Amino acid sequence: MAQRLRQPALLTEEETLWLQGTGADVRAVFHASTTTWRERKQLLRAVITEVVVTVQGKARQAEVNIVWEGGASTAFVLDLNKTGKHFRTTNEDTVELVRRLAERYDDRTIAIILSKQGRRTGTGLAFTKTRVKSLRDSRKIAAYHPCESVTPADKDVPVVSITAAERVLGVNRTTLYRWLQDGFIQGEQLTPGGPWHIRLTDELRNRIVPEVPDGWLPLDQAARSLGVARQTVLHKVQRGELEAVHVNKGKRKGLRINVKARELGLFETPL
Repeated sequence: MAQRLRQPALLTEEETLWLQGTGADVRAVFHASTTTWRERKQLLRAVITEVVVTVQGKARQAEVNIVWEGGASTAFVLDLNKTGKHFRTTNEDTVELVRRLAERYDDRTIAIILSKQGRRTGTGLAFTKTRVKSLRDSRKIAAYHPCESVTPADKDVPVVSITAAERVLGVNRTTLYRWLQDGFIQGEQLTPGGPWHIRLTDELRNRIVPEVPDGWLPLDQAARSLGVARQTVLHKVQRGELEAVHVNKGKRKGLRINVKARELGLFETPL
């Protein structure tokens, strides 16, 4: 009786067909949301006979050989972590970006920039002010120390934040952002999604005046005078084909265009 119990039972044709169909779908069963981690471990134990790992200390590699039920095997090599390094670390590209950003921005601003770019920590978490600080501390990156100018050490032209430019030029930030969009002034970003900075060149300073020069027209009137669209006038200003200034005082604030010189060049021949 005991001997008969130890003998393997013969499967019916129906049971054999079921096993064959299920065996082809093991991956789907393993990854199914209804499968628990305990059941996944049981599946692995059912298909794997043994796993042999040989560590090459000097090369910091592990040779892995998986022997499956039935005798087949799979071999591959894994790179081991360097001594003193964590398994889950923030990628070096992000670390270098934080290093550059920390020269201009505080941890909160850096976290916002990294989030806009969809970057994550080594553990897959979104960056916050605290996590940026933790990353800086672990990589020995100095914290940002506020100063008005962010001009590189080898440059003479000051590069300032929008807030500083607003104060120095006497122009509100809404206008500055519109100018950046229209190309009336040139700005720069350290990285996509980062705050804008403006170069305070003499040319830019000369474009900001307290009074309207004689004969210079608002954008709409300039467009009508030249017979072109507003955007065309802005493009001509951007390319240097038309002179333009911004009046920052009095009731006549705003952009003014010099169309007289353009009209003279097109239609008149001065004596």
